Amino acid sequence: MSDAVEAEDAVRNRCLRAARILAPCVSYFVERVSFGAVDDGDCVNVFLREGPHKPDIVISLTYLHHFETGDPTAVQGSFIDDIMVDHLPRLPHPWPDDAIGLIDRFGDLPALVRLRIAGPAEVDVVASALTVYTALSDDEASMPLQGSAAHRTTVSD
Repeated sequence: MSDAVEAEDAVRNRCLRAARILAPCVSYFVERVSFGAVDDGDCVNVFLREGPHKPDIVISLTYLHHFETGDPTAVQGSFIDDIMVDHLPRLPHPWPDDAIGLIDRFGDLPALVRLRIAGPAEVDVVASALTVYTALSDDEASMPLQGSAAHRTTVSD
């Protein structure tokens, strides 16, 4: 197997893992969305919260290629009906139908990741990298420390 195929498979597998981690967040709400700069690119952080009995989640997307939301002020506090992470492979591999046209594709474009949050307000982001940070819930944080205090999963090419 070539290095390019192995790298593509690795990105796809990390996207699948991030999707599994985020699937239980359907009962959460978007606490806030923040924008910033990292190295030579931009980033967006989406903070998810459900309550004291579930861990807070931060989804950090870096090197943005596409960001769309309706009314940005409506996103804050919006509950989540659905949350999806999609792998957008390099050319010549096809993208899912609903991702076609989001950005211009060209030969040197790396594999990308797409985050879509659906609810009363929607967030749609295409980026080069996605990292999911999972904090302890308030209940877990009140217990004596046993192991790692937080978890992180990163997707990038």
